[in-house]
Amino acid sequence: MAPPPPSPPPVQRPRPDPWHAFGYLVSGVAFYGVVGWLLDRWLGTSWLVVIGILLGAALGLYLTWKRLEDAQPPTDQTPQQDR
Repeated sequence: MAPPPPSPPPVQRPRPDPWHAFGYLVSGVAFYGVVGWLLDRWLGTSWLVVIGILLGAALGLYLTWKRLEDAQPPTDQTPQQDR
């Protein structure tokens, strides 16, 4: 008999790290806040910095959620029948 084929290596999933979440939030708010501030200076408005900060916070939360979602182990979708 032939030996069974080797099993595939385990999937490397990102670990949930609170510093990643902090980094995503702070960098999103900082980057898009600065972009909003620059647009305010260029266009002569005063409200784009607020939009930039809110957009940066929303994108930071989204990236954090996607990273944590990828860190969860997959659930088996097939129902188990005990007979």
